[in-house]
Amino acid sequence: LDGREEPSCTIEDGRAAGALPPGALAVRFEGVTFGYKDGGADGTGSGERVLDGLTFSLLPGRVLGLLGRTGSGKTTLTRLLFRLYEPNEGRVCLGDDGRALDIRDLPLRELRRRVGMVTQNIQLFHATVRENLTLFDATIPDARIVQVLDEVGLDGWLASLPAGLDTVLDAGGGLSAGEAQLLAFTRIFLQDPGLVILDEASSRLDPATEQRIERAVDRLLQAPPRTAIIIAHRLATVQRADEILILEAGGVVEHGPRQALLDCADSRFNQLLRTGLEEVLV
Repeated sequence: LDGREEPSCTIEDGRAAGALPPGALAVRFEGVTFGYKDGGADGTGSGERVLDGLTFSLLPGRVLGLLGRTGSGKTTLTRLLFRLYEPNEGRVCLGDDGRALDIRDLPLRELRRRVGMVTQNIQLFHATVRENLTLFDATIPDARIVQVLDEVGLDGWLASLPAGLDTVLDAGGGLSAGEAQLLAFTRIFLQDPGLVILDEASSRLDPATEQRIERAVDRLLQAPPRTAIIIAHRLATVQRADEILILEAGGVVEHGPRQALLDCADSRFNQLLRTGLEEVLV
C-alpha cells in the first residue's frame, strides 16, 4: 500500500481466494473517479464528477478524520467503500499490509460483514429488538446482545421494554436520535468489522447521550483495534484521528498525520482549526 509491488490476490496463508483477512483492514483508493447518473444519486453515469482521480491509502488500525465542505465527496467516498455504488474509473481495495483485494471481487455479503457503517439516518425494521440489532442473524446469542447493550449504556432502555429483546419495534422507530445512534453502535459491536465508517451525527443531543456516544466510539475503535474513517465536523472528533484527509472538489488537498499537520502553521488543517471546523465544514 505504500508503493511496494502490486499486492497479489493469491492467498498463501490458508484463506479462501477472495476472502478478506481477519482483524483491522487496510484501505486503498486508486485513481477513483465517480459521478452520479444525470447528476443525481440513483446510479453511476455521466453526471458531474463528485470524485476525480481520488488516490490515498490507510494502513490497518489507523483512524482517518475525513474533512471537507458539503459536496466535496466525503459521503460518496464512504458509499463506494460499502459498494452502494461502483467507481466509473479506478479501484477501491481492502486487505492487509501485504495484499489488497478490489472490493468488486468480493461477495457483497462478505464485504458488508467486514465493513461496518453508522450514518446519521438509522434504518430500523418492523421486527423485534433482537432482529434489529443482529440484522436477523440467529447465530448471535442473547447474552452477547445484552452485554453489548449494557456496554453502550442502553441497559436501562432494554429493561424498560415490555418484552425485552422480543419487543417489536416499528419501522419508524419511536426512538430518540441518541437511542437510534446507540442501537446502530450495538449493531457494529455485534458485527465486529475490520473497517468502521462513522458519519458524525449533526443533530443536537443532550449532554448525557452525547457522552454515551463518545464512550461507544472510543470503545469501538480501541478493542480490538479497527481501521476507521470518520466524517468529522467537530474538534472533539478530529482529535481521536491518527490521520487527516481533506477533500475539495472530489480530490485530496491534504493528507497526513494529524499531529504533523497540526504542527505545520501553513497546513490546510491548521487553517481550518483556526477558523473553526463548525463554521467552515457545512
